[in-house]
Amino acid sequence: MKSKFNTATLLLALAVSGLCNAQNTQADSLKRMLLVVKIDTAKVNLYNKLADAYKQNYPDSVAFYADQAAVLSSQIHYGFGQANAAINKGNYHIITGKYELALADFQKALATFENLLDKNPDDKAVKNGLARAYASSGVVFSEESNHYMALENYQKALKLYQETGQKTSISKALNNIGIVYKAQQNYLKALEYLQKASKIQQETGDSNAAMTLTNIGVIYFETKKYTEAIQFYNQAKSFFEKTDDRRGFALLKNYLGDYYSKQNDFDLAVQFYQQSLGLYEEMQNKFGASLALYNLGRLYSDDEKYPEALAFANKSLSYATEIGVLDQSYHSEKLLSEIYGHLNNPVESLAHYKNYITARDSINNQETNKKIALAELNSEYKRKESLVEEKAKRQTQFAIFSAIAIVLIIILILVIYNRMQVKKRLTLQKEVAEYEQKALHLQMNPHFVFNCLGAISSFIVQNGTDSALKYLSKFSKLMRLTLEYSKGSLIPIDKEIESLQNYLELEQLRFHNKFEFHIAASSKVEFNMGLPPLLIQPFVENAVLHGMVPKEGNGHINVTFDVENGQLICTVTDDGIGLSESKHLKENSVTAHKSMALEITKKRLQIMESTTSKSAQIEIIELENNHKKSGTRVILRLPVQYIQ
Repeated sequence: MKSKFNTATLLLALAVSGLCNAQNTQADSLKRMLLVVKIDTAKVNLYNKLADAYKQNYPDSVAFYADQAAVLSSQIHYGFGQANAAINKGNYHIITGKYELALADFQKALATFENLLDKNPDDKAVKNGLARAYASSGVVFSEESNHYMALENYQKALKLYQETGQKTSISKALNNIGIVYKAQQNYLKALEYLQKASKIQQETGDSNAAMTLTNIGVIYFETKKYTEAIQFYNQAKSFFEKTDDRRGFALLKNYLGDYYSKQNDFDLAVQFYQQSLGLYEEMQNKFGASLALYNLGRLYSDDEKYPEALAFANKSLSYATEIGVLDQSYHSEKLLSEIYGHLNNPVESLAHYKNYITARDSINNQETNKKIALAELNSEYKRKESLVEEKAKRQTQFAIFSAIAIVLIIILILVIYNRMQVKKRLTLQKEVAEYEQKALHLQMNPHFVFNCLGAISSFIVQNGTDSALKYLSKFSKLMRLTLEYSKGSLIPIDKEIESLQNYLELEQLRFHNKFEFHIAASSKVEFNMGLPPLLIQPFVENAVLHGMVPKEGNGHINVTFDVENGQLICTVTDDGIGLSESKHLKENSVTAHKSMALEITKKRLQIMESTTSKSAQIEIIELENNHKKSGTRVILRLPVQYIQ
């Protein structure tokens, strides 16, 4: 979760970044213009420009001038001014960590700009405003880890900026898209977009070049290319020293603290974390300050300086609680529990551990509440749909009875009726196929859960209660992901990878690291591609239980996703005992049972073929090396499907 928090802060810095140089001079000039301007629309525009000018370092001024613009534009019915005021107020809420309010402001701006664009489709100013609202909405979705919606909003913003030729804004959108791909650990695509942004910034002399260099450095850092990372960090540092972008500089110093912490240079790590904290507190940015304080607390705790660590961790928790950042509260509570444990204070350690568990459960409950809200919306939609159908039926009956006297009308009605019946029959056939698919999916879920519960039971017997608790924690995370997507017909590929990652980590823990694994998706796999949930997992499970477990020595499992000839290719490869030997062992095993996975998967693929009219095939190959069985490969060739 710490990685997510860092990314969130980085995205925030990008979203609200603008022209930094001579900010006070710009603001003073705008204030002087306010004194002489008489036209109300011009005053609204100046208020909005002042709010935008102050967003780097003075959030209270942002809120004040945004409110002034909103009030005056409402009085004179100036939609363009109202929309820009909403964006500025949303940026203020981002800075202060109130993301729900920020999203509401951006949605209000989107609605207003879209209405204005309907009236004048060629208005570049309105297009730029609409793009800005989409980009700002993308920030909030990124904070909620909704990468699909974040990418969708950033792509919409990028398209509009390209239409109006706004190079500076294009570079920001490219940068933000790169950061989302970075959060998904798709580092190749992340670097592709960031390098495009950097090229534009070098052409235009954009002050945001420092932030892009920082982002590129972060990717190299997270891929353990530390030499390249510090090179980009130092380049960014040189740029920041020439600007007044304190928020970006604070973020860079936090990353420098991470770098020197990784290099075991305690003094330099503390120095940069302290500098980052100082800048954040000057700006009253408690979001960033909470992260810097947590990093200091963690650093001192690792160095066994527990009293100093305690002070930093407590202040980090205080800020996180004040602005309602549940993710950081989760980390701070856990750190405090560990510190009090080292200080031999079991009462406080237990209290903070309970708070940590509560924060963790609250994060899970938020996901549950989203599902409940979605279910309520679906129920309301079905109710309205039923009323519409009933009304249509009455109207059809009335039309039929009214047209009895006219033969031609009767014939026309019969033709229409027959066409409706054909359409209804085809629709019904499609719905039957969809319900069969859901029924098979529900049949797969218990099979998966029973296997996991059996594994947990075995693990408790073999390893004891403490290890079992660790196993159960990972299992609960896996089940949350499984349940989250169990009702849908498709799951995003990045979520499928996350589920498989969790499952294989569980099995590694259970079988004492008897195998290693690697999961990867090629650059051809797009972010909005999907596949049916729990389609790959049974074959990964077979690779572990029937390939790795009986094997003498350690093994390796490789899972890949690629696109070839218009098909999504999912491959599971293991270097276990092979298919023939596995069947032989199962035949001789007293505890052998009939696996439903392959039978169910084949049925699901048949239904997929019938509904998409495209090929969906499975191939199972026994691998050989020097005429010896050397593992199994399962290849699924599926239709490319996109999540709407």
